[in-house]
Amino acid sequence: MEDPTHQQQASPEVRRRVQASFDRQGLMTHLGARIAHIGPGRVHIVLPARPEVTQQHGYFHAGGTSAVADSAGGYAALTLFPEGSEVLTVEFKINLLAPAVGDHIEAIGTVLRSGRTLTVCRLDVFGVQDSGERKLVAAGQQTLIRVNGAEQ
Repeated sequence: MEDPTHQQQASPEVRRRVQASFDRQGLMTHLGARIAHIGPGRVHIVLPARPEVTQQHGYFHAGGTSAVADSAGGYAALTLFPEGSEVLTVEFKINLLAPAVGDHIEAIGTVLRSGRTLTVCRLDVFGVQDSGERKLVAAGQQTLIRVNGAEQ
């Protein structure tokens, strides 16, 4: 597994644009998620463990897991789009591979192919312990569409 301290960073302008968009997302704020890394075609989102994001057995809820995965992929795509563009999810599929446990989960969105209109991303979600132990708990794929920033 690659060392996160050696990951390429996006330009300051792209990082500001992605963070500003993320900060406008009510759901990410509500969940307590934060962006941990913004690189060209790659974004990491961390969701800390709290009772409010669990299901009845104490695992991270699939809805929270899916939401941070979807946002990580969307923002990974946005890092490659020109200024003034926005991104919307067209579809995504996620496989829940193991109960999501840990001190936090980390969703990593990675662009597989960025096109003029459609972009495809890989989505990986890890359960992470404060000790550094990581376990893949979900994997998926997503298709996104680039839209003009003025479109809603």
